Amino acid sequence: MFETRGYMLDISRDRVPTMRTLRLIVDILARCRYNQFQLYTEHTFAYEGHESVWEEADPVTPQEIAKLQAYCEFQGIELVANQNCFGHMERWLTKPKYNSLARFPKGGAMTPWGAIKKYPTTLDPRNPGSLALVEDLLSQLLPNFNAKLVNIGCDETFEIDDPEEYLDFLLKVADIARRKGYRPMFWGDIVLRHPELIGRLPKDLIALDWGYEANHPFDREAAAFAKSGLDFYVCPGTSSWRSLAGRMENMRENMAAAESAGRVHGARGFLVTDWGDEGHWQPLAASLPGMIFGGSLAYSGPKAVNMDLERELNAVMDAPLAGHILKLGTLYLRGGAVKANCSELFNILANPIGYSRHPGLTDSILDEISGIAHGIRIAADRWSDRSDWAKEIVYMADLVDCACHRRDEGRLRALRDEHGRIWRLRSREGGRVDSLMKLPRF
Repeated sequence: MFETRGYMLDISRDRVPTMRTLRLIVDILARCRYNQFQLYTEHTFAYEGHESVWEEADPVTPQEIAKLQAYCEFQGIELVANQNCFGHMERWLTKPKYNSLARFPKGGAMTPWGAIKKYPTTLDPRNPGSLALVEDLLSQLLPNFNAKLVNIGCDETFEIDDPEEYLDFLLKVADIARRKGYRPMFWGDIVLRHPELIGRLPKDLIALDWGYEANHPFDREAAAFAKSGLDFYVCPGTSSWRSLAGRMENMRENMAAAESAGRVHGARGFLVTDWGDEGHWQPLAASLPGMIFGGSLAYSGPKAVNMDLERELNAVMDAPLAGHILKLGTLYLRGGAVKANCSELFNILANPIGYSRHPGLTDSILDEISGIAHGIRIAADRWSDRSDWAKEIVYMADLVDCACHRRDEGRLRALRDEHGRIWRLRSREGGRVDSLMKLPRF
């Protein structure tokens, strides 16, 4: 059993849950024996004086944090502050008021996988205004949380080439949190690329070792953090984002690898991450298997690999719908078209014009996938008048079906209409249009 068993939900890629949904998530976490909850935030907290950044996002307010915290404490769960403070600052740096704080104000950073960022993403450590902004954000955010921990992010700082410059800013941000009485945790990807930095980190920092593929080298990375004497968490993912309907086998293997490495090397925590990249199209139902399986692994260890996930899913949903979710979550494997951090079906739908699909996804394979999705849609739809989970499963099946028929304008038009209906089941209106804009149109 890990001392900390956490779940982190991305509320900054368009989808901000309603308070009712947040309470539902807390109920699920309590059932699955989690004891920590984080809301990953870039711009979706209602910071005073920064309204231009969040005014269209339906952000979480201080009053809502107070209510959520009380509910978490009632359920035995610690609500932990989370604000990215270095990279992933696009929603700030694209605004004229903050653009001068960007390292690359016009964008153009090269990512490790060869893509070029269209917009600025990273604060410029050389600009005193960058640290002043972080100070302001943490001064407003942290007093709302009883837990004396804060996730300061600092991952994927694509514009920063100098490791010394990265380390200097990381330590300054950590010091701000420390002076306010909070212990900082940070994403460990950058220092793992520059292992000479690890031994220079203050021992009160908590390193978050994240990775989302079945073959992620958790064992090597966890060993590096353990050798340094730092406390650290292993952080796998639900494999739901950029998937349409989940990547079930990848999720299982990714989480099992994280659990094994964390157990062997003495990780203090197991943090299940649930991201919303590219518009957060996937509904909560797509993440539910990973939430349940991750909680069981964190609490029960390797024996959880053999848990009856279908039975537990049905119990949580209070309906016999688990088989549909689990089957949808294996469709990404058809045709051998396996991609990192996404499904090929997602790529087809997200890039309807000019995308060259994997050769294994022949027309006959796509027809087969479509047929399975259609059958699941019909079966789940019978429960739609009684269960929001069923409505979400129908939507997941329609996402997959649209990927298989990406040039069918009628299907796509219907999907765009359905997007709004499903969005409003559990999410705030702010961000819906941004998410919808990422769905293709003809």
